[in-house]
Amino acid sequence: MEQQVRRYPVGIQTFSRIIREGYVYVDKTDLVWQLAHFTTFVFLSRPRRFGKSLLTSTLDAYWRGEKDLFQGLKMMDLETTWAQYPVIHLDLSIVKGKTDADDLQRGLLWLLTNMDGYEPEELQETPGEILNGMINRLYKRTGKQVVVIIDEYDAPLLDVLHKPEALDGMRAVMQEFYLPLKFNEPLIKFCFITGITKFSQLSIFSTLNNLTNVTLDPRFSAICGITEEELASTLKQDVESLAGVYGITPDEMHRRLKTRYDGYHFSENSPEVYNPFSLLKAFLRRKVANYWFESGTPTFLIRQLQHFHTDITALDRLEVPASSFDQPTENMHDALPLLYQTGYLTIKDYDPEGELYTLSIPNQEVRIGYTEGLLPAFTGLNSGDVQAGFALRFWRALKEGDIDLALRHMQAYLAGLPYVEGFKKKLQEAATAEGFYEYTFYLIFSMLNVYVRTQVKVAQGRADVVVFMSDAIYVFELKVVGSAEMALSQINARGYADPYRTDGRRVVKVGVKINKETRTIEDWAVEA
Repeated sequence: MEQQVRRYPVGIQTFSRIIREGYVYVDKTDLVWQLAHFTTFVFLSRPRRFGKSLLTSTLDAYWRGEKDLFQGLKMMDLETTWAQYPVIHLDLSIVKGKTDADDLQRGLLWLLTNMDGYEPEELQETPGEILNGMINRLYKRTGKQVVVIIDEYDAPLLDVLHKPEALDGMRAVMQEFYLPLKFNEPLIKFCFITGITKFSQLSIFSTLNNLTNVTLDPRFSAICGITEEELASTLKQDVESLAGVYGITPDEMHRRLKTRYDGYHFSENSPEVYNPFSLLKAFLRRKVANYWFESGTPTFLIRQLQHFHTDITALDRLEVPASSFDQPTENMHDALPLLYQTGYLTIKDYDPEGELYTLSIPNQEVRIGYTEGLLPAFTGLNSGDVQAGFALRFWRALKEGDIDLALRHMQAYLAGLPYVEGFKKKLQEAATAEGFYEYTFYLIFSMLNVYVRTQVKVAQGRADVVVFMSDAIYVFELKVVGSAEMALSQINARGYADPYRTDGRRVVKVGVKINKETRTIEDWAVEA
């Protein structure tokens, strides 16, 4: 008998359609039930394409009492009454891209007045007044409290984060819009708000000071995304099928998928979570590739990184308190909160004694997309140019352990590297070009899917660049003033390579002399 073709819900965010049309569904309904009964006003943020809209659609179906959709799912072991409530479900992504307060208000009015159940009434001229009227009318009509679900709540504001004059006016529109949620608290059974970023309750939700943020709550850390257990059970046959395409074992395919798409943690005790969009698209396309960045790096993120003059080489393996990344977007003093909230960094470790979180790039897909998206913005280079003209030769030399050949390729490549205007002032102040080349090394190695860190702390100083290959670790010291031999001596004298002696991989120390005039590698010294 021919095996039934599995259908993957890529781009489909409606729970009822996934169930009724037989798409693959990873059962999260037990967590949905727990969330629905956790407290009345709930806020959750997750990165884009992580299933937030599917979560809101599932909550919608549950509160409407659509029991037939949940047959065979975990929800059936938990829910006993299946009461039906009126639901107001808003997706604010429809008003994304508005440029000022008036434009946003018109967009919200259009959204609300085109909803089922809208009835024009006197004294309802603003979005908040209309929402208030809808809540009261539904309550009076049904005699039941109202459920309010708002998806992509921050979509109208993301594109103006860097424009305070526009942000202030649009934020005032959103304040007025959300005001009825507080005033009508006795009429509301459940209110769920989700998006990417975290705006403060004071600035967006005004008097809605009873909103509970479960973004970092371990109980809901796996409510969006796919866990190891779910991959090994619900998606087991999909891993096996994809392994067959590649002619490898299911275990090897599991390792490839884990390296590419896993690694997210949304609390200190979170299981590792796979990016659901990329994983399901890999099954659909029958190809392991980078899918999360198909729509490109968000413009608002690039603008914020540039606004804060972010040193992107210093973002991997940061030890910070929760207040450094779980803070309101409009109160940011650097881009770290936005990088975490958008999924470019995730929690990798937690020190309960010091209450410090270690943040890192989640996985291979993000590392490659991160650098491909940022390379043009920070160096003026096109990632395709890097890969087509240089990467393959450089990669092969490294894989063969020929560091001399690899550096000759790097030397030729850097000779044509543009000296980007955005760095000039910073580099002049530092009186050295080493910072620029640390940046460049970081981006190039990252684009090649090689794990690289810069300014790595050891007991007696900081190594400029450390590159982690599967069979070797390269410790680089860069010198503009001084020789390659001096750089190599510094590696030895300060013990930059000592932490890796027991790693099991070859440790290669490389001193590099950079010529400030030609802006490329002049000489190098290697010690293995």
